[in-house]
Amino acid sequence: MNQRIAALAAAGLIVSGAGPAWAAGEVELTTRVSGVVESVLVKPGQSVRKGTVLLRLDRTILQAHLQEARAEEARAEADAADAEREKARALDLYDRTVSSTSERDASLLRAARAQAALASARAHRVIAQKNLADAELRAPFDGVVSAVPGWPGTVVAADCQPKPLVVLKPAGR
Repeated sequence: MNQRIAALAAAGLIVSGAGPAWAAGEVELTTRVSGVVESVLVKPGQSVRKGTVLLRLDRTILQAHLQEARAEEARAEADAADAEREKARALDLYDRTVSSTSERDASLLRAARAQAALASARAHRVIAQKNLADAELRAPFDGVVSAVPGWPGTVVAADCQPKPLVVLKPAGR
């Protein structure tokens, strides 16, 4: 049973109810991200396998966030490459005693800042990709759908205590 709870936590799914999550024999599931339910792909009584898509949120905004993050990453990569070229040039001029220490230090600082911006942009892209993937609610284990309180058009506010969208009972219960 603890492995199932760990699987739910790893999947970013919410388990609700007092006491052990399995005491009632059902798990209430919702998405980790906010959005509007676009489609429900299961109905009560339906058996599902682990990984089955149960419902999808509208992904329009999440896809736009991913495109924005990819553009930010591309811009940061170009800035980092430019800063590295400038750093190499500044170090070469400094070694030939053509430029000052302050010019060399400024180029080193710019390169470090560009690398930090690139790392941040890459992290934003990873987050955007994860959020897009989490717009699909998947079964965390083999089970039977007990109820589907979420319908197309249901608004999910993941930052607040969201209501369950699908109630799943472990197989064999």
